[in-house]
Amino acid sequence: MNRSSTAVVTGPAVSRHKAIAAILLACFLWGTTGTAASFIQGVSPMAIGAFAMGVSGLLMGLYRLTGLLRERRALCQQYRYVLCGALAVAVYPLAFYSAMAFAGVAVGTVVSIACAPFFSVLLEICLEGKAPSRRWWISFCLCAGGILMLTMSKQATNLDSAHGDYTLGIGLGLLAATTYALYSWAAKSMITSGVSSASAMSVMFLLASTVLLPALFILQQDAVLGSADILLLLYLAVVPMFVGYLAFGYGLKVVTASEATLLTLLEPVIAAVLAVVIVREQLLLPGWLGMAVIMLGLWVQNQRCDR
Repeated sequence: MNRSSTAVVTGPAVSRHKAIAAILLACFLWGTTGTAASFIQGVSPMAIGAFAMGVSGLLMGLYRLTGLLRERRALCQQYRYVLCGALAVAVYPLAFYSAMAFAGVAVGTVVSIACAPFFSVLLEICLEGKAPSRRWWISFCLCAGGILMLTMSKQATNLDSAHGDYTLGIGLGLLAATTYALYSWAAKSMITSGVSSASAMSVMFLLASTVLLPALFILQQDAVLGSADILLLLYLAVVPMFVGYLAFGYGLKVVTASEATLLTLLEPVIAAVLAVVIVREQLLLPGWLGMAVIMLGLWVQNQRCDR
């Protein structure tokens, strides 16, 4: 049986194709974050992450304020998922943007996103007793192989670069992957329990913003920003964060958390291409082949089957 059929959909029915399209749209928008952040001068990676996620959290809270008030009882009943997800959302951007700063845009994004499906499956197995399908494992193995090719190719060109502590960047990427999987699982758990996708995402982001925005003043008290820096920061907050996460929450109405995080492996491909074309990071032939393998894995995951 198709595992996505176990999801509880609130509101109008959402087709699987529309749900997948929404998640892929989110992936495309998220894939631009590293390139945009690389052009912001005089602001630390953690401050960029705190601003982008903190402002988007406020926007999501305002956008969904009526719905949050209407569903406050259901949200209170799911407070464990709300608090767990909010904490993960608060940590994720700090680790994600720092990983890109230390390891490079391509590798930082690859590690942060590519490891999330594995952690998502661990959560579903340990906390829900759900075993992934055979199709998921085939797709994951293909994507993991492609990610390894992409990472090793990029690492070979990074050895003499000025990206800082590469190992620390990988570690921060793993932390970002863990928190990404955690808040995806928390959001999916709330949606399955009857909370709307918009409210599930909004409440986590709104609570996270109450931590991230005050932290911003501590992280970057003496920043001197030009008009281009301000525009890029606003872009990160509004487009990839606000619009992207609304689209991601819409897709979670139908798609499971492990499937959703697997689909988001398209993001590092987009990030790597933009890093090469715009940021001028180097990528060897195995890296491009790795991207092709990742796309094959995503195609396998998107095929309809009964097992």
